[in-house]
Amino acid sequence: MNQISDSIMERLATLGISQKEFSELLIRLLDYGVLNRDESLIEATLYDRYLQCSDLIEDYLAMIHVTIFHDRTFRFVRLFPPSAEVPGVADNDHETLSPFNGGLRTKPSPQAIAVILVLRVEYEKALREGKVDQNGGALIPLEALSISLQNLLKQGLPNTQAERNAIFKQLRQLRLIKFNSESELSLENGQDSWLKIEPSITSYVTQSMLDQLYPPEHSPANQDNRRESIDHTKH
Repeated sequence: MNQISDSIMERLATLGISQKEFSELLIRLLDYGVLNRDESLIEATLYDRYLQCSDLIEDYLAMIHVTIFHDRTFRFVRLFPPSAEVPGVADNDHETLSPFNGGLRTKPSPQAIAVILVLRVEYEKALREGKVDQNGGALIPLEALSISLQNLLKQGLPNTQAERNAIFKQLRQLRLIKFNSESELSLENGQDSWLKIEPSITSYVTQSMLDQLYPPEHSPANQDNRRESIDHTKH
């Protein structure tokens, strides 16, 4: 064992975490790029373990310039590769590094990215209107998402159910949305098909990108309400 390994093992011993448990947590974070405590029992266990050794995880990943975004209010952790723009975090010493072309999960397709952007707009609307639940989630009918895609980006959802399900499955893996089952996500169901937008969407789309699609309102009162809502999702 080298000096770094020895140091890690010593810190794990003081935390009461085994090397296997530490490795399991790291592999999960690097594979999925996100942990959401409310997602499943497995992720709840791993999230709680992350809280035990967050400083060690941050030090370990800092060596490869991976940034961690931790939302303690809604209890999720997301990883960002080198040079990625992290919402709410100023870019500093990684500006000269080239970003990953892959890794930390497969990059979403152009169609999935379009859906993510529109979901972020819809989540912002829900924040402004106070239509989020106690866990920070916002419900949206599938039909409303389709209409917003057309209005904002002049494109619709994929034509086939299989293609739509593939996008929604990937967004669920990224912990950006929740839904009951793929069979229910049909445009033919109209208002009966719903998605739940997770508050972690705020960590995935930067404010500058959001403002291009959904500019802030000019009213000072509305701007203050909006700022308070956004701040609430990041603490």
